[in-house]
Amino acid sequence: MSDDFLFADEIPEPEQPEQASSHARWKVLIVDDEAEVHAVTKLALSDFSFQGKNLEFISAFSGAEAKALMQQHPDTAIMLLDVVMETDDAGLQVARYIREELCNTHVRIILRTGQPGQAPERQVIVNYDINDYKSKTELTAQKLFTVVMSSLRSYRDILAIDHSRQGLEKIINASANLFSAHSMEQFIDGVLQQLTSILGCNDDALLVTSSLVAGNPGEDTNPEHLIVFAGMGEFEKKEGEPVTKVLDQPLLDAFYAALKTRSIVYKENYLVAYCTSKFTHGSLLYVSGLPGQITDSQKKLIELFSQNVQIAYENVQLQHEIEDTQREIVYRLSEAVEHRSIETGNHVKRVAFICYDLAKAYGLPEEEAEKLMFASPLHDVGKVGIPDGILNKPMRLDAREWEVMKTHATIGYDILKNSKRAIIQAGAVIARDHHEKWDGSGYPDGKKGEDIHIYGRIAAIADVYDALRHRRCYKSAWPLEKVVALIESESGKQFDPKLVALFKTRVEKLEAILKKYPDSEEDDIR
Repeated sequence: MSDDFLFADEIPEPEQPEQASSHARWKVLIVDDEAEVHAVTKLALSDFSFQGKNLEFISAFSGAEAKALMQQHPDTAIMLLDVVMETDDAGLQVARYIREELCNTHVRIILRTGQPGQAPERQVIVNYDINDYKSKTELTAQKLFTVVMSSLRSYRDILAIDHSRQGLEKIINASANLFSAHSMEQFIDGVLQQLTSILGCNDDALLVTSSLVAGNPGEDTNPEHLIVFAGMGEFEKKEGEPVTKVLDQPLLDAFYAALKTRSIVYKENYLVAYCTSKFTHGSLLYVSGLPGQITDSQKKLIELFSQNVQIAYENVQLQHEIEDTQREIVYRLSEAVEHRSIETGNHVKRVAFICYDLAKAYGLPEEEAEKLMFASPLHDVGKVGIPDGILNKPMRLDAREWEVMKTHATIGYDILKNSKRAIIQAGAVIARDHHEKWDGSGYPDGKKGEDIHIYGRIAAIADVYDALRHRRCYKSAWPLEKVVALIESESGKQFDPKLVALFKTRVEKLEAILKKYPDSEEDDIR
């Protein structure tokens, strides 16, 4: 061939790295229209190893073939690229395609040419995003070894930086709403990614936590009480599973040792870190694929990380506890209002779940549906301002009494309207609008159609459905067929027609809610 490699007669043996892994390799794409160049390159690098990984060679004999192979192998580490192939600038077009169309900035492109005058080095370096330029005549086996080694180090570092950037992006994106369950998982996933990047290990990592972490775990060190909270690599889809089903016995033993000693257990290629804080304990962090000996600075980082993970988890638990407390207060206060009107039982709880079901069927986002569910128990809070004689009158109200009764919608709105809490604000809207009617004949403001807030429209149909299906001081419980017929007859009058149509398709599920939360054993629905 015309462009032979010139190999030195004696090539000093490079320092042998650790034994190479058989399942992990660095991909090297050789692009040249001469088969002998491929054979010589593979021979010269046949025993090459870097960080325990050998080379995997991929061959392309034209620019077009190189473009197709790069689409199939975006994780290629190095491309040894000839310039002149099917055209005089075929290699340069490949380089431009990779950077500009595939947007692959990771692969290290080493341009090799047997005709330097065809592609002057200065011009090529300036105009094309390549990483090295070599004449084939200057590439001895030793120089080829050197350029591949330096290119792989660059590729490794670029991957580490990009890996770290991705983790940081996840943390930043999660920080805006850190204390919701979803974003906490995203936050932990991002931090795991950061840690594996900093330590230079692979993507297998997970955080497991005790089901008792938010309570008082005491001295319990049973691995059976641990579940996967977040995972990466082979553990990516294991969230929520017990560790006893996810891990093999040697790993379980390491987890048990970390729990028992309340420390970090280092093994040959993985670690298990015990996560604790001054409040609770019960979480473990597992990271595998450690590249070698962990330095003291890395150990300090792991210790700090394990503490911060637990603190972050506890913050989420505390936030959830606060939210649960607020919701329970709303329920109990709402039930107190119902008790005052001699309407004992689970009316407000049933209305809440019915509202949620109808909201999801209507197409409201999960966040809005949940807000409606948690706020709907406040729909009749204004009844605290209605005299007992009117509220609990066992017969039909006269005109004056009915006007007094109608004021409970405005009273409820006035009680809640100035709150800065989203759930209480939603409760104010529901209290005000749930007695408005689609045709404009409702109260307190005579709103019509979609001028009535969707929360009020949904709460209205949920409230009427549940009230009719249960006994009240002034009536007996209605059978289901009669309730459905009445609600259907009020489509376009009292109720939003779209909601009525959805209601008819959801009756079976709504009836299940009524049965799950009955008023009492003596007061079953009919």
